[in-house]
Amino acid sequence: MYNNGMMEKEEIFSKVLRAGRRTYFFDVRATKAEDYYLTITESKKFTNDDGSFHYKKHKIYIYKEDFSEFKEILAEMTDYIINEKGDEVISERHQKDFKKDYNTNEDEVVAEVKTKTPESFTDIDFDDI
Repeated sequence: MYNNGMMEKEEIFSKVLRAGRRTYFFDVRATKAEDYYLTITESKKFTNDDGSFHYKKHKIYIYKEDFSEFKEILAEMTDYIINEKGDEVISERHQKDFKKDYNTNEDEVVAEVKTKTPESFTDIDFDDI
């Protein structure tokens, strides 16, 4: 199979992780010398204004000589995140009742709204569209 003028390597072993709009592909592939390496691909689905969609993909290659350090750093980073923030997902997209904590004074917001004048808005004539 050819892809962008380059021969696509056959997957030896694969796993897929579907996570909302993102899909992660873990693929073991072979080098020309028949040694194995790992590719991790993040594929993210985007919807166009017309309802059609497209995917953006990001791929990293991890070779055997880097496995040990890669695993150590990945474990260290994921452990750090869990230890600092717990394993509960906290984000507006994942929790409908999530509320942002704004550090603004309500009086400042009201004063800002009151300073808006009709002249500060643009007149739009929808008949021109």
